Amino acid sequence: MTRRPGGGNVSGVSDPRDNRPEDLPAGVFSAWLEQMRTALRHEADADVACGDCCACCSTAHFVHVGPDEEDALAHIPPELLFPAPGLPPDHLVLGYDQRGRCPMLDEEGRCTIYGHRPLTCRTYDCRVFAAAGIDADREEITRRARRWRFACPAPRDRDELAAVRAAARFVRDNAAAFPGGQVPDDPGQLAVLAVKVAGVFLGGGAAAEGGDSFAVAAAIVGASERGPERCAPPDE
Repeated sequence: MTRRPGGGNVSGVSDPRDNRPEDLPAGVFSAWLEQMRTALRHEADADVACGDCCACCSTAHFVHVGPDEEDALAHIPPELLFPAPGLPPDHLVLGYDQRGRCPMLDEEGRCTIYGHRPLTCRTYDCRVFAAAGIDADREEITRRARRWRFACPAPRDRDELAAVRAAARFVRDNAAAFPGGQVPDDPGQLAVLAVKVAGVFLGGGAAAEGGDSFAVAAAIVGASERGPERCAPPDE
């Protein structure tokens, strides 16, 4: 959730016939999806063309910092960290200032610990909202997300984009099919879950095979527990 130095009602799909000057290229969808899943597996950082936008860092968000994030903890003043509600005492959160801004931002909106930022920041990518076709929980982030446009030059891109959106819709509309009716009510968590479990809605998945809502929900829970899968190479 930090800006790189210098650097639901969302269509999110590029079409040369209706591109607007304010649209932002989000990349080829399948390539973005694999990059996003790589970030969620903590194998690489999310790579977002933030430009001069720092909405995710200045809209009153708490940033989780895990006990194993020694580098981040060494670069954040201890007085800015607080126990994370509902988690073991060695899990912390970085709060925000009276303006809703991360206290590690400078006056120009640049992250002062960018190379040492927490894992939460390293995996954040507001394009997940465009991918899932939903709005964020902050208007400033929603405005940004609505500008992203994915390119879908191949059937695979279109199928995977449709699967991510189908996953988000299913989870949102079928809470009763999940154990205890527990589904994410936070838009960011819902969008990330949809990215993780989109395979359930592709060929061979429980949804594509016509499973009932409980079977699809069980498949989603299983896919979520396994974590983000690697996308198949383009020729598979």
